[in-house]
Amino acid sequence: MKVCVHSKGITLVGKGWEVLQKLKEYQKDFVYVSEWVQKISPK
Repeated sequence: MKVCVHSKGITLVGKGWEVLQKLKEYQKDFVYVSEWVQKISPK
């Protein structure tokens, strides 16, 4: 399972169930992926 975070978005690479599990994990902290990107992108 790879999680690549960059300024334009996030790339999740892995098996389908791994990606879903990782999204559920991050869902606890962020409602939308755009919030996640804004949190990690340099200002």
